Parts: sequence; C-alpha cells; structure tokens
Amino acid sequence: MRAVVYKGPFEVAIEQVEDPRIQHPNDVIVRVTSTAICGSDLHMYEGRTAAEPGIVFGHENLGVVEETGEGVTSLSRGDRVVMPFNVACGFCKNCTAGFTGFCLTVNPGFAGGAYGYVAMGPYTGGQAEYVRVPYADFNCLKLPEGTEKETDFVLLADIFPTGYHGNELADVRPGESVAVYGGGPVGLMAAYSAMLRGASKVFVVDRVAERLQKAEEIGAVPIDFTQGNPAEQIKEHTDGQGTDKGVDAVGYQAQAQGEDREEPAIVLNSLVETVRPTGALGVPGLYVPSDPGGPDDQAKKGMLMVSIGRLFEKGLRMGTGQCNVKRYNRHLRDMIIEGRATPSFVVSHELPLDQAPSAYEKFDKRVEGYTKVVLHPHA
Repeated sequence: MRAVVYKGPFEVAIEQVEDPRIQHPNDVIVRVTSTAICGSDLHMYEGRTAAEPGIVFGHENLGVVEETGEGVTSLSRGDRVVMPFNVACGFCKNCTAGFTGFCLTVNPGFAGGAYGYVAMGPYTGGQAEYVRVPYADFNCLKLPEGTEKETDFVLLADIFPTGYHGNELADVRPGESVAVYGGGPVGLMAAYSAMLRGASKVFVVDRVAERLQKAEEIGAVPIDFTQGNPAEQIKEHTDGQGTDKGVDAVGYQAQAQGEDREEPAIVLNSLVETVRPTGALGVPGLYVPSDPGGPDDQAKKGMLMVSIGRLFEKGLRMGTGQCNVKRYNRHLRDMIIEGRATPSFVVSHELPLDQAPSAYEKFDKRVEGYTKVVLHPHA
C-alpha cells in the first residue's frame, strides 16, 4: 500500500509499504478514507524528536472496516469508524479510570500509545491506504454510514477532543472568560470548545493572520502578540483583571515575542500573567522530556524556566497531559450529528495522499492559508 514515510528532517515521501494484517483476534483492518496532518506530526517532520527514518506518520484516522479478527464482537465489515489517536486496551488501571491516553498495556514501559508516533509503540500510522486497529471494539467509534460530515468526524481522532480537553484541564465553566494561546488547529478547537461550554469571552493569541481571522470568525477576540505583550492586551479587555482560565495550545516550540527565535516557556509564563489569581491553566500543548533542537542545554533536556513563584503566589491551578480522546469523542460525535458542532471550519485543504510531501512543507511554513490538512488516500 501507499503511505507517508518519514525520510529525515523536513522530508517525507509517498512509498510502498507492507499492507497491515490481522495480528490478534481483537484487530480490525480499516480502509482509510480520511487522515489529517497534525501539528504534532511537524515535531517529527522537523527532526525535533527521536523519530527514525522509515516511520509511517498519521494518528488522525477515519475509514471503513475492511477485515475483522475473529474476537471482534461489535464491528462488522463496512462499518464507518474513527479512531482516537490514543491506542488503548480498555482494561488496565488507567483505561478503566478513563485515562486512555496513558494506557499501561499497549506500550510496555511507557504510559500511552499512538499510531505513527515516535516512542508511542509499534503502531503504524494511518497516513496510508489501510491501518491496523488493535483492541478494535474499544478503539473504534462508529459513525453514521456514508460520507456526510467526513471532515467534521475525522477531527474526532485528535484535535477536537484535544481542544475540549484543554478546557477540561482548566475546568472552564459557563460565563467564564478564557485565554487560548495558539491559533493553530488545536488552539482554534480549544476556543471553539470554550464557547460550546458557555464561556462568556474567549481570546486567541497568535501572530499568523489567517489564524487570527479564523478566531474572529467564530466569535473570539484575536490578540496579535507581535503588537505588544499579549497578557497586557488581554487585561485591557478585562478591566485589568485577566481571564478566569487559560489554555496553552502551543507547547515547547513557542516563539519569543518580537524575535525570530524560540522561547520554550514563554506561553506558560504568559498564561501565569494572563489568568487572574485563583484561576486555572489547561496545558494540552506538547512538551517533551528531550528536544534535540532546543535553544539551550536545559531545553534540550526538557527543563524550562517556568515562573513557579508567580504561579504559587497567584494560587493558580494547572492541568497537563495529552488528551484521553475516548472520554469526549462520543458526545462530541453526537453534537456533530445533531448540528450543534461543526469543527471542520479549521480545515483549509483536502488533498489526495500523493500531495502529502508538499502539504507538510506548506503547513510547516504556515503559508498559503494552510491551517489544517485532510488527506484522502483513496481519492
């Protein structure tokens, strides 16, 4: 089958790789109809992880069940399904507690597994014509038949639940104000989710014009951090108080204000200043224990200069960690079905699989309006 294969920093290629096969009675094989490029994929694409050449990318996958293992009971050939990026067993201590992003079974020695991602287990990615889904009864979420709302449903694999998760980590409640740092796909989903949860006012901080425009289109207040300190800009909109809650949808590759360099802790420190005393921060943005491209020796070891003193002084709470997609994807799916949510507004491009190499390059450079790319392997 054809698949997107990592060749080295800033290079992916479409290559023929081995077709997936049933390896366990609980497996299914899914014919991938839609698979999205994620901002997290760019960390590997840029050589900012320990990913080795040869890995097949793709953890945001939707398709149709093609083959089932003999132990699968709830799925049949022809079922349309979307899979959380988390590969989870469903029965370990963390899974039964709802923390499927930290499964203790699927990736021995590490809490959590994922498709096509470095250090997240032996699970081939879905930016390909087919993908194997382990523990399929648990990991597949059924969708309505047909092709309707395809670009909405594929976002259930990761970014819609992850944006929602940022709000859950910050305990966003109706009537509260929220600052979201980062206007990429996850940041826009976090802002959108805050509104779905009843937030009274939502700010989105970024510097890319297309992203700020998207934020404004959904009713958020765009804050361009190149025009001045974003925390101070937001305080001007909140009578000097700051927001009730904040979400970091950027992570460790944050850009320094007014300079063309990275400052890994700047978003965390900006949120500490943005959120009012006794508020809360949700941090779904990616931070890693090792960053080969870090701007200094400490950052390369995943150790950042975070203003813990101010965090303590203000009595702020902070929740972190990757999204437990299954905790949210069923009710978010139902909101899409009922027309209450349309997350596909973030999708800027739908392309055949063969155009993945140029799509990665353009998405990485934030050019030509590339905000979210969905690939169709069988187009």
